[in-house]
Amino acid sequence: MLDLAYRDCRRIAAAHGRTYFLATRLLEPERRPAVHALYAFARLVDDIVDASDAPSRSADSAARLDRIEHDLRARLAGAPGAGGDAPEQRVMLAVADTIGRYSIAAEHFWVFLDSMRMDIPGAPQYRDRYPTMADLSDYMRGSAAAIGLQLLPVLGTVVPVAEAEPAAAALGEAFQLTNFLRDIGEDLDRGRVYLPAAEWAAFGVDDELLFHCRKSGRTDPRVRRALAHLIAINRGVYRRATPGIELLAPRVRPAIRTAATLYSGILDEIERTDYAVFTRRAVVPQHRRLRVAAREFVAASPLGN
Repeated sequence: MLDLAYRDCRRIAAAHGRTYFLATRLLEPERRPAVHALYAFARLVDDIVDASDAPSRSADSAARLDRIEHDLRARLAGAPGAGGDAPEQRVMLAVADTIGRYSIAAEHFWVFLDSMRMDIPGAPQYRDRYPTMADLSDYMRGSAAAIGLQLLPVLGTVVPVAEAEPAAAALGEAFQLTNFLRDIGEDLDRGRVYLPAAEWAAFGVDDELLFHCRKSGRTDPRVRRALAHLIAINRGVYRRATPGIELLAPRVRPAIRTAATLYSGILDEIERTDYAVFTRRAVVPQHRRLRVAAREFVAASPLGN
C-alpha cells in the first residue's frame, strides 16, 4: 500500500510540477519519493483551496482542510488515518511516512495549512489583498517558507539544520513570488491581488488599472515599471537564498540549483515578452529546462568533477 501511495505522489509531481519533477531526477533515488510526497500533499491542499473560488464550495473546502489536518495529526500520533483507498488517502499515507522517516517538524505543516485557509473565501482568515510586503511575508511564511523547511531534512545539510533554515525559507519565498508574478492574470480572475498594494501604488497602479489591463490584454506602462521593480525584489530574494545551496548535502545541490535556475528563469520570460502577464503564462521553454538539467547532471557526475 505504501509503495502504491508513493507511486501516486510521483505521478502527481510529474503531471503538475514539471520544473520540480525534472529537478528531482538529479536527486539520489532514495530521496525522490519523499520529495514527491511533499509536493503531492501541497498540490492536494492547493486544489482544495482553488475549488473554494466557487461560492458554494467555500465551506466544503474549509471543512476538507480541517479533515486533512485532523487526519495528519492522527497519523503522526500513531493512530490510523481516515482509511480507504482514495488517491487523497494515499497521499496522506505517503506524507505521514515521509514526515516520520525524515523527522520533519510537524509545525511546518500546520503553518502551511493556516496560510492556505487565508485563500478560502468566507474563512475567518481570508485575505484577497495584501497592503504591504510585510503583510505578504506573513502569508508566505506558511505558503512558501514552510515548504522549504519541510524539504530541508529530506535533502540533508552539511551544517546543523537550523543554520540552513533561513536560506531554505528564502528560496521557498522566491519561488512563491515568481508564482505571483507569473499568475497575475489568473489571480485577478479569482478576485485576488497578492502582490502588495504599496508596491503597486509607488508606480501609480491600483486595482482598477490592473483589472483594465486584464480585460484589455495590454500592459500599461505604469504596470510595466511596477513589474520591473517587483521582479528586482524577487531576484533579490533568490540572491539571499542562493548561498544556502552550499549548505545542503553535496549530492542534492545540483537538483536545487536546477530548480532555482529554472524557476527564476520565469522572470526572464516575463521580461522577454515585455511583461505580457495579462495574456500569457510565462513558461521556461523545454529546451532550456533540459539544457540546465543536463549541465547540472554533468557537473554532479564523477566525470564532471
